[in-house]
Amino acid sequence: MATIYIDNKPYDVKDGGNLLHACLSLGFNLPYFCWHPAMHSVGACRQCAVKQFRSGHDTKGRIVMSCMTAATDGMRISIDDPEAAAFRKSIIEWLMTNHPHDCPVCDEGGECHLQDMTHMTGHVYRRFRFKKRTYLNQYLGPFLTHEMNRCIQCYRCVRFYRDYAGGRDFDVFASHNHVYFGRHRDGVLENEFSGNLAEVCPTGVFTDKTLKKHYTRKWDLQTAPSVCVHCSVGCNTIPGERYGELRRIRNRYNGEVNRYFLCDRGRYGYEFVNSALRIRAPLINPSASHNGGGGPVSGGERVAAKEEVLRYLSDILYFGARAIGIGSPRASLEANFALRSLVGAEHFYMGVPDTDFRLVTLIADVLRKGPARSPSLSEVEAADAVFVLGEDVTNTAPVLALALRQAARQKPLEIARKLRIPLWDDAAVRNAVQNVRGVFSVAAPYKTKLEEVASRSYHGAPDDLARLGFAVAHELNNENPAVEGLPDEVRSLAVSIAQDLKEAKRPLIISGAGCGSEAVIQAAANVAWALCSGKRQAGLCFAIPACNSMGLALMGGGSLGAAFKAAREGTADRAVILENDLYRCAPEEEVNAFFGQIRHTVVLDSLATPTVAKAEVVLPAAAFAEADGAMVNNEGRAQRFYQVFAPDNGIRESWRWLRDIMIAAGRADVREWQGLDNISAALAETLPVFRQAPEIAPPAGFRIAGMKIPRLPHRYSGRTAMFADITVYEPKPPRDPDSPLSFSMEGYQGQPPPALIPRFWAPGWNSVQSVNKFQSEVGGPLRGGDPGRRLIESAGVKAPFFKDIPDAFAPRTQEWLILPSYHIFGSEELSVLSPGIAELTPRPYVGLNAGDTGALRVSEGEEIAVAMNGAEFLLPVRHFPELPSGIAVLPSGIPGLQGLMLPAWGALAKRKTITVTGAT
Repeated sequence: MATIYIDNKPYDVKDGGNLLHACLSLGFNLPYFCWHPAMHSVGACRQCAVKQFRSGHDTKGRIVMSCMTAATDGMRISIDDPEAAAFRKSIIEWLMTNHPHDCPVCDEGGECHLQDMTHMTGHVYRRFRFKKRTYLNQYLGPFLTHEMNRCIQCYRCVRFYRDYAGGRDFDVFASHNHVYFGRHRDGVLENEFSGNLAEVCPTGVFTDKTLKKHYTRKWDLQTAPSVCVHCSVGCNTIPGERYGELRRIRNRYNGEVNRYFLCDRGRYGYEFVNSALRIRAPLINPSASHNGGGGPVSGGERVAAKEEVLRYLSDILYFGARAIGIGSPRASLEANFALRSLVGAEHFYMGVPDTDFRLVTLIADVLRKGPARSPSLSEVEAADAVFVLGEDVTNTAPVLALALRQAARQKPLEIARKLRIPLWDDAAVRNAVQNVRGVFSVAAPYKTKLEEVASRSYHGAPDDLARLGFAVAHELNNENPAVEGLPDEVRSLAVSIAQDLKEAKRPLIISGAGCGSEAVIQAAANVAWALCSGKRQAGLCFAIPACNSMGLALMGGGSLGAAFKAAREGTADRAVILENDLYRCAPEEEVNAFFGQIRHTVVLDSLATPTVAKAEVVLPAAAFAEADGAMVNNEGRAQRFYQVFAPDNGIRESWRWLRDIMIAAGRADVREWQGLDNISAALAETLPVFRQAPEIAPPAGFRIAGMKIPRLPHRYSGRTAMFADITVYEPKPPRDPDSPLSFSMEGYQGQPPPALIPRFWAPGWNSVQSVNKFQSEVGGPLRGGDPGRRLIESAGVKAPFFKDIPDAFAPRTQEWLILPSYHIFGSEELSVLSPGIAELTPRPYVGLNAGDTGALRVSEGEEIAVAMNGAEFLLPVRHFPELPSGIAVLPSGIPGLQGLMLPAWGALAKRKTITVTGAT
């Protein structure tokens, strides 16, 4: 620790930091623009000036930029010195010479960092009376609006986009007073994290275009802490609502997970909540019973009241009925547990494709029983050697990929350390490091975006990737089985990767379910376990398919294939399907056969899907923004999400529907499930792996000074006017029995516990930069600790290595091994219903390398026939240059190709016409 004196008062600060970081961490209000806690200092804006004194006797001092000055022991500075204050005020005045006077109509108004800093410096009057510099704006795609006239040239945008996120199609152009931040020409921003520019920019240059379509002032948004539902990483979010419609998603800081940033799918995929496909009332379709699910619910169905539908269901799901429950990896822990309680543990099935069932179950076992620890994203960023085996991380777990890009810099940072350059001096560090690559190896079936930062890469079939992994493990520890018949170049690569990992202090192995290969996961486990010896630890991180895949795996249950078998053999004749479209989980003919064997089908979902169309009873389930619950991310961290707004009367949380069904059927034991705390306690008591579930957030009875935490900001307006067409009286706020949050402005206005923070705001800090006031130190954990509880810790004991090494991949004549390829926009089920995401979703294609397209005598863009699993498709060819011969890829999950069970062998042929049969 170092002691510094600020306006003649001593303060203890961390050694090695800069003055701006130290002052903000101590709670001082010191304005800044170019500095960012994740991107550090470049000294571009000159706004953070303070007066530095040589000693206690120095009365003159000198002005220094606090972000570029190290905080050293005994240093004396003044923030309030009149000369420093006047300097900061003059900087704002010069910035304002070209900034437009458009605050009332600017989308950033009310949460603008420039507004905050202008008030903080005391600049209140504009003396400049001449013409302002102006620019033409660009079209940047469906996510961001561009307004360059508001730019103050802080360089944050280009530093984030290029240096932090790795984008290459956005840059700074021109110089002096004509600097321009944008693309070389109009076009969609290509980087997966471009939406963060709306939060990174301290002004209104980049604003949320999806919010603009249904704009609401920020102080009129009702918000609550939530968790992203679009991948397994579990990023923390703050959704905002007005008039019963979700309007936007903002990042919610969690120092152990996403920190300051979100991917574009997580930020802009929210509009499915407002979709016309939403189910808003219970439906009964008696014609769908006794006849194999009937046809689509399109005429025979009718809306039913809650009481009627529960009576109807009590006749179907009576105690002792041959009912099965099919859960969902996108439903909460509480909803899955309620379904498990309804049908019994032995009749509960996980509701994922059989391949995913095997892979995710294996991953959960590896993390629970092995010595390697599953790291948080902050630990991922600190890794100094990375081996990615068989996963396209950018498209399956985007924010994990963003963390890996920071890990790729760890080894090169040693160059800066040797030169004694402080790591917060970002421009100097990058100048010293130049283009030196870190210790980063990627092995995948095709080229992935993380190869931009990789020092070594390899492309192969899943079995060949597994063989490389097993070879690396053998080089690290000869107790691992040797790999026979490995080509010399692959063996040499394995030796090099093993040496890199062996020399690292914080090695990290990344894998996942993307290849559909158990052998790849086992090989990754062997590598991580081989690195764990004595005090030495290695991180082992997996990307898995959905937001609650890990929670579902920890809960356990049967496979979807086993559920189909139960129906086929007659041991089950009625099914309750929870927030799941089975047509995405199995081939269409298998799902149709299942519905043909089930007499009664009950579906709980928020959206109309092909599965909903087969239901006898449909119950409208709440979407994530309308419900409270918990999910477990890929790390094994259980996190709570809260209801942002009360939904329509007919919509309820799935677990509440299931509880009421049990009560209607005579189950007295669940009557005590009156609130979320009750079912959470029952979950913890029934399944010990979830024993910490009740502790992940304060209980519903939690109060501060006798008050709840308000979801509405204190400046919220229109509570009476927005309902004036119904009544001139302000309606009573909805009751919330499940959380310490209120649907009101009234309540505790201070800082709540981290899991309950509905928005970041502090006096004088209206922008997202106010998060500084909620952290124990800037860039560190939130005060009180970051939200969530880890349910999985490494066993800490040596585990037996996996021994089954697959044979090398052997191409077949006239057949190709078809693998899934993943797309951040399109592969995920819910986000694709958002117009912006749908616009960027690729059209169906088949990916091949140049050799295979030559053998088929087709060129890129030309259509060929793809036959697999009894279905045929006519798809255009897309070149994947690094894809091995004998392997093709199809985009996973995108509209038109849902329900394909990959990997699978298939035939490709050049045809002029084709009849498509059996396609989903």
